[in-house]
Amino acid sequence: MQKWFITCIIICLYASVFAQQHDPVSIRRQLVVALKSSETTDSLYKSLNAVKNKPALVTGYIATLQALKAVHAWNPFTKLKYLNKAEDTYRQAVAADPDNIEIRFMRFSVEHNVPGFLGFNKNLDADRKAIINQLKKKNYTASDHEMILTVVKFLIDSKRCTAAENEYLNKLLASLK
Repeated sequence: MQKWFITCIIICLYASVFAQQHDPVSIRRQLVVALKSSETTDSLYKSLNAVKNKPALVTGYIATLQALKAVHAWNPFTKLKYLNKAEDTYRQAVAADPDNIEIRFMRFSVEHNVPGFLGFNKNLDADRKAIINQLKKKNYTASDHEMILTVVKFLIDSKRCTAAENEYLNKLLASLK
């Protein structure tokens, strides 16, 4: 009986840790660390890749991690290989959930930061417009408040928005604070 009880506790703890690791807020925190840590990038990539029946958002996170693998790679050919994989994976994620602000934002931020001469900036305008459209529709939850603040600030700082879009984003930013 005691072995069964201990086994149940271990399974519950593992399930709890697994659920916490795959919760969007936790993943977002790990992605911030992954920006500077190839170990975190690899660990989170492996963890998310093991998820069965991946939702579109998890696919988007995987694409972001593929792009981060490009950042951490030293070989230029390896960098391009990871960027090509990321582009394909983002395409899948957007196709599965085209109105998801977070997926669009991840792709936008990667394309914004990749040098333009590499040609990985084909979706900047479409993603910017889709994000702003979803912001106007308030297509996000209250639990996404911090993420929405990040998205709005990034769009403003990117200098890729029109004057009218910047005006809207600045008003939205003031209302979110």
